[in-house]
Amino acid sequence: MKKVLIVSYYFPPAGGPGVQRWLKFVKYLPDFDIQPIVYVPENPSYPIVDRELTAEISDKVVIIKRRIWEPYGLASFFSKSKTKKISSGIIPTAQKQSLFEKLSLWIRGNFFIPDARVFWVKPSVKYLRKYIVENGIDTLITTGPPHSLHLIGLHLKSQLPLRWIADFRDPWITIGYHNQLKLTAASKRKHEILELKVLQSADEILVTSSSTRLQFLTKTTKPITVITNGYDDEQVERQIVDNKFSLAHIGSLLSERNPVFFWQCLAELVREVPDFKDYLQLKLIGTVSDDVLQTINSYDLTAFVDLVGYVSHREALIQQRKAQILLLIEINSKNTISIIPGKLFEYMAAGRPILAIGPKGSDFAEIIKKTNTGEFFDYAQKEDLKKSILNLFGLFKEGQLRVNAVGVEQFSRKKLTENLSQIIKGTHR
Repeated sequence: MKKVLIVSYYFPPAGGPGVQRWLKFVKYLPDFDIQPIVYVPENPSYPIVDRELTAEISDKVVIIKRRIWEPYGLASFFSKSKTKKISSGIIPTAQKQSLFEKLSLWIRGNFFIPDARVFWVKPSVKYLRKYIVENGIDTLITTGPPHSLHLIGLHLKSQLPLRWIADFRDPWITIGYHNQLKLTAASKRKHEILELKVLQSADEILVTSSSTRLQFLTKTTKPITVITNGYDDEQVERQIVDNKFSLAHIGSLLSERNPVFFWQCLAELVREVPDFKDYLQLKLIGTVSDDVLQTINSYDLTAFVDLVGYVSHREALIQQRKAQILLLIEINSKNTISIIPGKLFEYMAAGRPILAIGPKGSDFAEIIKKTNTGEFFDYAQKEDLKKSILNLFGLFKEGQLRVNAVGVEQFSRKKLTENLSQIIKGTHR
C-alpha cells in the first residue's frame, strides 16, 4: 500500500467547512490502496469545534501530532470573543472596527506572513524530515488555508526527494478576507513572492474551481487539477420538511456576505403579498456577524429570523433536509468568483431547492445550472430574484416545491477520492 503524508491544520475536533475535504479524502483513500498519514497540530486554536466529527475518522488512517504556537492565544488575553471572530474570518466592516480590531488586523496582516500559523513551519520541517526518511514516504500533500502549511512542503521539497502536491481549498492572495488585513505594500509583495514559490515548486497543484486554475496557470507551468469539494453518502434519516416557508442558510454569514437586495426583496414581499408574512421563516444556522443581523433588523425582518447558531455537522445535514429553500450566499467581489462553497454539494445531496446569490460569473452558478438543483442570481438581479422567491412561495403553498436533480453523483466524496488517488499514484491523464 502506497503511503502519503498529508499536512493539515484543520482536522477533527475542528468544526466548520475547512475540515470536511480531507476528513473524507482520508476516509476513502485506503479503498484505493493508499495509506494516509495525517500530520496535524496537537494544541490548535480552532475557532469552531465539532467533537462529533472525531467519530468519522477512519481507523485506517495514521495520525501524528506536534505542538503549535499561535499568537491568537496572546491576543485573546485582551479580547477573547473578538480574537475568536477574527480567527474564524468574521471581520467587521472598516467603519465598525474597534481600535483593538484594527490593531489586531494590522499586526495579523503584516507580522505573520502568510498567516498566524507560520510558527509551526520550522519545527514541523525538522520533525517531518526525519519521519519521512524513517517511514519511506515519497509523496507529500499540504492543504491550505492556512497557506503557511505550504511553506512546510516548500522546505521539505528542497531537502528531500519528494513528490509534493499542494492543495488550495481557497485561493491565496485573492481569498475573500485578504484585502481586509491592512497589508502594507511590502507585505503584499511578500505574499505574492511566497505564493509564486509554492506554485512553481510543487510537482502538482490541486484547486477546487476552474477559475482558480485559470488564475494559477498565469503563474506556473506545473500541472493543475480541479477536484471540487463534494458530499458524502451520509446515513441521515428522511426528514419532514418545515411547515413554514423556511429559507435556511447553513454556515458563516460574514460582514461582507450581506446581500442587502435579498433582504429588500423579502421585506417588499412581506408588505405586498397578504399571506407571505404568515409563512416566512429565515433560519440562520452558523455564525452570523452583527452587521448582517443589524441589516436584517433595518428591514423589519427580525421577527421572521430563527437564529439557530452553530450546530454539529450531522445536525447541519438534518437541517438541510428540513428546509424548504437552501440559501447559498457569496461575497459580491471579483475575487470570490472562483469560490465554490463546500456546502453547495451537501445542499445538492439534500434534495431541496437552492437559491444562490453571488458575483456575476461565479463558478458555482454553472454547477447549479448543470445539475438542475436551483437558481442563481447576481447582485444586479433584484427584480428577477424577487419574482423567483414569489414563484417558489407559490409552489410551496401548492405542495410542489421539489428538485429534479441530474448528475449530482459525480460530486460524491468517494468518486472525487478516486480522482485524487490517480494523481497520488501518477496515473491520471
